[in-house]
Amino acid sequence: MLRRKLSRRQFVAATALSSAALISAPYVRGAYAAGKLSIGFWDHWVPGANDASKALVKEWAEKEKVDVEIDYVTSQGNKNLVTIAAEAQARSGHDIFAMPTWWCHSNSEQLEPVNDIMGPIVAENGEVNGTVKYLGQLDGKWLGVPACCGSQIKGPCSRIDLMKKHANIDVQEMYPAGSPPKADNWTLDTFLKAAEACQKGGFPFGIGLGETSDSVDTAGAIFQSFGAQLVDAKGNLTVKTDAVRQALDYYKRLIAFLPPDVSAWDDASNNKWLVSGRGALIMNPPSAWAVAKRDAPQVAEQCWTHGFPAGPKGRFAPYLPYFWSIWNFSKNKEAARSLLIHLSKPASIEKLVVASGGYDLPAYEKLTTLKVWQEEGPPKGTLFHYPNPYNHQILSIAASPAPPKIAQQIYFQATLTKMCLRYYQGEKLETTLTWAEGECEGFMRS
Repeated sequence: MLRRKLSRRQFVAATALSSAALISAPYVRGAYAAGKLSIGFWDHWVPGANDASKALVKEWAEKEKVDVEIDYVTSQGNKNLVTIAAEAQARSGHDIFAMPTWWCHSNSEQLEPVNDIMGPIVAENGEVNGTVKYLGQLDGKWLGVPACCGSQIKGPCSRIDLMKKHANIDVQEMYPAGSPPKADNWTLDTFLKAAEACQKGGFPFGIGLGETSDSVDTAGAIFQSFGAQLVDAKGNLTVKTDAVRQALDYYKRLIAFLPPDVSAWDDASNNKWLVSGRGALIMNPPSAWAVAKRDAPQVAEQCWTHGFPAGPKGRFAPYLPYFWSIWNFSKNKEAARSLLIHLSKPASIEKLVVASGGYDLPAYEKLTTLKVWQEEGPPKGTLFHYPNPYNHQILSIAASPAPPKIAQQIYFQATLTKMCLRYYQGEKLETTLTWAEGECEGFMRS
């Protein structure tokens, strides 16, 4: 028996971490021979995406004779995070749960290591990127299997016409569909000049300086482009460095060309900015473009997703992965491992990516050139460079490479964007650095 979903929200522009309402649990019935298994998947906001994962689980359950229960748990209002915390405290709940970004490390003591299955998965699919290793491993132990569902890069989505008209930049020529990037001149200096030109033309870049994920992710990539870290990989404070000063100086110049209210932006604001037709560029996965296809097709047909500008220390792009983790109190770990292997097969991953319209990103190097990214449109090829098919960028997450439990606090306290605003609003640079250093010292003690 399958209990159907009660309602489905459309693919919203609210935030890269919001989704539809919690759905009732569908049940996939087997012949009971291999016991029962329960899964807490992330509730996708792309219509049909949940159906793809449900079909893959059903296929596996019927073959393996397992009785499976699936819950699709929304991230709207952090419902998934509340559920993770409740299950960890009770040591009871699902066997498998979809863990976003930092939550493998937050719950590391209660997760089952999965090195035994990650070896064969990586052998088949190729190596995973460094951010996945940083967030998914602890002391050599894999705390979850990388999940393509919900994983994303938050790179530039530019208006082809506005960038040509106001900044004299042809983003399609710079990032041609089907070919390697020709982006040697796409640097932070070029980016700043383009931001100024588009602002003067009446179409500013839509980059937030708020305290939510989209704003923090962009700040993280720009800081890393300067080699700027607040805490290094060994846990040492590195706030008062020339690299951090350079990053803050750059942001001070950039903010002058952004909309005046960016300090109050949340994860919906940049999406709305693009869809409204008022902006020449935002930093986001293809969610805003997908909404524009529905609500503002004249905007969507002018959108092109491409790579991040390069800084003195390289070209970094924000990457936020999900993981499928097994609780160590699971009663059916053998079945859980078997299912995660099935979901990680190349054919399974391709079905999930196609169902998401190309939004979901596999972490594996052999799976960044699927046909869906070549064919999605309008305009055709607009998503070709979204999955970083030529390893043109270093995929990263804000506040890394600090130890994850420290970096998580820097991330969620939006320390980077707060620093940028304090300095832009007139605070002396050294005062801003001293404030940030005190914040990080507190994170290190907690």
